[in-house]
Amino acid sequence: FLEKQAFFAVMGVGLAVGIAMIHINRLRSLAGLGYVGAVVLLLGVLQFGVTVNGSQAWYRLGGFTFQPSEPGKIVLIFTLASIFSVERVGFGRLIAGLLPAVLLIVPILVQPDLGTVLVYVVITSVMVMMSNISIRLIVLLFLAAISVISLILTSDLLADFQKDRLTVFVLDDEAVEELGEDALRVAYNAEQSQIAIGNGGITGQGLFNGSQTSSNLVPEQQTDFIFSVAGEELGFVGAATLLALFGVVVFRIWRASARATDEFDRLLATGVMAMFVFQVFQSAGMTMGIMPVTGIPMPLVSYGGSSMLTSMIALGLVLGVHKRRYDYSRT
Repeated sequence: FLEKQAFFAVMGVGLAVGIAMIHINRLRSLAGLGYVGAVVLLLGVLQFGVTVNGSQAWYRLGGFTFQPSEPGKIVLIFTLASIFSVERVGFGRLIAGLLPAVLLIVPILVQPDLGTVLVYVVITSVMVMMSNISIRLIVLLFLAAISVISLILTSDLLADFQKDRLTVFVLDDEAVEELGEDALRVAYNAEQSQIAIGNGGITGQGLFNGSQTSSNLVPEQQTDFIFSVAGEELGFVGAATLLALFGVVVFRIWRASARATDEFDRLLATGVMAMFVFQVFQSAGMTMGIMPVTGIPMPLVSYGGSSMLTSMIALGLVLGVHKRRYDYSRT
């Protein structure tokens, strides 16, 4: 895991620098092609993809797997920034932005990958609210979202195990037992993660020396539950430092957005910030029992080439936003 992740990190740095140096007009000219490619890949994975942990969300390429929904986040951010970077977002413009988002979300929901769907929904919601939209439309959209969520939760669109993941973290032991075997498994995984974090204490058990981690008692500890490893091996100090570092990254992204001289650039950085904030909060919160158990990687930390490269490309876009501010100031 460590060797492959180091390889993807180095590759990601190169991609980030390269993306930051490309002129934004050239990137925007490829936005349509990128969107079509993302939709095709998301539909194709339903037919030709491999199933991992109940989700048919990956292509297998030799010894590597590729998850198209990860770079799809970048496509979504780019598409919404292009549509909403106008002086006023009316009802027609709002629908024009939501339809492309829905076309990306539906195939991911079918996979099913509820965690990634939540990331897409958060990105879309934040970018809509941060655009030049009226309060009236925001309220209308909020009410529509509540209705859709209620419909989904009470329908058969979500499998039972997905509903269990959304509710187990707020139920007591007796209620979990009534839900059945899958709910018990989800609750067990979350409990093991919390035990691992508790074992870490203040300073941790030492890097690579975590008892729960080395015994493989924490499920998917290299991906979804990676924060439990930090908590056990590095303790409160190490885990808090990791979150503080994410705080620095998020602050710098916000600063680039706040100082952007172009509406497209501002929304682009805002979308990246929404992606990072939600994924970090959900990934860490899930391991501590304060958020539902969903398969969301922690950016730059969880194992996975698709996630690492997507995070790096996103940071490259923000670097480009920061760079263009100085370009505009010289013209």
